[in-house]
Amino acid sequence: MEKLSSGLRINRAGDDAAGLSISEKMRGQIRGLEQASRNAQDGISLIQTAEGALNETHAILQRMRELAVQAANDTNTAEDRQAIQDEANQLAKDLNRIANNTEFNTQKLLTGTGGPNGDGSFAFQVGANQDQTITLTIADMTAGTGLGVATGDDEAADAIDISSDSAIATAAITTINDAIKTVSAERSKLGAYQNRLEYSINNLNTSAENLTAAESRIRDVDYALAA
Repeated sequence: MEKLSSGLRINRAGDDAAGLSISEKMRGQIRGLEQASRNAQDGISLIQTAEGALNETHAILQRMRELAVQAANDTNTAEDRQAIQDEANQLAKDLNRIANNTEFNTQKLLTGTGGPNGDGSFAFQVGANQDQTITLTIADMTAGTGLGVATGDDEAADAIDISSDSAIATAAITTINDAIKTVSAERSKLGAYQNRLEYSINNLNTSAENLTAAESRIRDVDYALAA
């Protein structure tokens, strides 16, 4: 009667000691799989936060490139080029603002200093057991040290100067192109890691479902046999 009322074939170790041991190990594994799935989802949220910020970074770099192309035209006066440079200076500051302010759970994502080791790396525990992790490293996306498009207005390294003459402005186009490629590569990497985490979630959920069914067959009562 106890089995029928509880719905369990194993209510105490004496009912089936080996079965109880197997069932408890399975339960631990199931809970680990479910938590790993939540961990992977948190990882996706972190990646989406970084990727959204880099979308804005891309837009700023495209505007900086447009300004460099404009400054490379010799129809501009010195005053015109200085006005263009002033806007570029502000855009470089925006790049740093985005990099410094993009955070997930108070951890900076785009300065190359995030994560527990301060090197931009984040390990996602995506399995129920030890050493089942996916580690993502997000590069420095600041204007100067990360992208090389700092301006003398906000960085010691004067990498972008489009106020002098057309030749220097033309060189700036190449520098900004390189920065755009850097951001594109980082966004592609983030997308690939997001896909990996999504596949992991699907696998974890399937594994948890199958293991739950197996554990139920061990522990739960078969009413047809118990009746």
